[in-house]
Amino acid sequence: MKTDSLNSLRWKTKKTAHVSAQEIREIDRLAIEEVGIPSSVLMENAGVATAREILKNLKKPRATKVCVVCGTGNNGGDGFVVARHLAEANVRLRVFVIGKRGSFKPDAQVNYGILKNLGQKIEFIHGPVPGFLKALADSDIVVDALFGVGLNRDLSESFQRVIEAINQHSRYTVAVDIPSGLDATTGKVWGVGIKAALTVTMSCLKQGFFFNDGRRLTGRVVVADIGIPKKIYGRYQ
Repeated sequence: MKTDSLNSLRWKTKKTAHVSAQEIREIDRLAIEEVGIPSSVLMENAGVATAREILKNLKKPRATKVCVVCGTGNNGGDGFVVARHLAEANVRLRVFVIGKRGSFKPDAQVNYGILKNLGQKIEFIHGPVPGFLKALADSDIVVDALFGVGLNRDLSESFQRVIEAINQHSRYTVAVDIPSGLDATTGKVWGVGIKAALTVTMSCLKQGFFFNDGRRLTGRVVVADIGIPKKIYGRYQ
């Protein structure tokens, strides 16, 4: 897999919206509340888009090992969808959740349940335990689905240690929407940030990709269409 520079991305996407965290939340709200697209549909589309991007770069999915690392919020829910579709393609999976059982947001809870009902083992951990470190080192790809654009506080020590472990052991990291730890608006890092080789971002580029640490953390960026009508985010283009 190859990575492109952010400068190349910027040149290729001059007409693509660059939005702040507040703006993308408003875009999502309008799609859900005014257009009537269920948030669960947007989550499904986000996960499908990310899984598709991963799969199109794999020559032998059955021989590929992927480690999906999820939080308990909506970004983690995206990660469960990614894991489900990779499993359907016979990719060899390990799925980890950093957090407590029963602490999921509603849509994430639904997709956790679907993945569990399909027989996928899902491991709950609270830090970089030995089994997790081994899974990272053994995997061809690590999917970062810990935190999304809503992050606005310093990460706890346990999450920082998990991110540091991913950065140290992962051969190729794919971030879902945004590298965890990166501020979507400012490009500031909230303690430590995932260093992604590929970021599959939803609907629009995030402003933080172009400032401060965003340039070094995002890797190659793909903007995924998750079904939000263009008239909603067209004002930002």
